[in-house]
Amino acid sequence: MTQIFLSVAAILGGLSVAAGAFASHALQEKISERSLEIFETAARYQMYHALALFLVAILISRTESPQPTLIASGWLFIIGIAIFSGSLYALSLTGIKSLGAIAPLGGTAFLAGWGALAFAAWNLKL
Repeated sequence: MTQIFLSVAAILGGLSVAAGAFASHALQEKISERSLEIFETAARYQMYHALALFLVAILISRTESPQPTLIASGWLFIIGIAIFSGSLYALSLTGIKSLGAIAPLGGTAFLAGWGALAFAAWNLKL
């Protein structure tokens, strides 16, 4: 799990930087101010949770037998990025308002990931 989570965290972090640069340089004149804000929110949350996934990977690497809640937190962060950031990217680029209704599902995955991480941290034996 360590290698998977580290690799995915690095990829998602790098894509977040690329998305931010894309928003600043290519999208600024092409989409509305509000759509640009939504796109930047997606990139920001993607980076936050890529870093959280990196932390999860480090914690997994430091334990002999990783807790299932620690592994679950990593998957929940990945799912949250895909749903939350993905739906916001799509919303900002297409203007399809119904995509905004999907974002809370990703937000729920983020919250569950943080909850699972808190539970795992409480019981962590390093």
